[in-house]
Amino acid sequence: MASHSYETHTRWSGTTAGGIRSFSRNHVITTPPAAVDLDLSADPSFRGDPARWNPEQLIVAAAASCQMLSFLGAAARAGATILGYEDTAASRLLLEAEPARLDTVSLDVTVTVPAGTDHAEIEQLAQIAHERCYVANSLAVPVEVTTTVIDEE
Repeated sequence: MASHSYETHTRWSGTTAGGIRSFSRNHVITTPPAAVDLDLSADPSFRGDPARWNPEQLIVAAAASCQMLSFLGAAARAGATILGYEDTAASRLLLEAEPARLDTVSLDVTVTVPAGTDHAEIEQLAQIAHERCYVANSLAVPVEVTTTVIDEE
């Protein structure tokens, strides 16, 4: 079976000599061969920089991106015309859980199609995409997808 490998490099510099409240949470991740680095930090609640992405946001974004790409691929293979795709993705950190973790990742998707398209077919393709999404299948937390299909105006 074919396999695909993914590698990242994480860089941080600074000092922890001042204790838990003093060190910078800012770090950079490179993902060769991509030319753009990811500037990350901790969630602002954990003394992170709110102008940078945090790891929890990356998980939510990865689930959303994977669902979209899986869906567009399923639609293209089925010959379905998709004109637009929007998603509001969300999760929350459960600090009271042991161990602390993200809660369900919820994807609220709106798909725009040409008038006359069978909405049930598009909803079925969204379900197939969800079942095949590599990221959703890899996460320990559930990913739930709600898909609304609308006709182009």
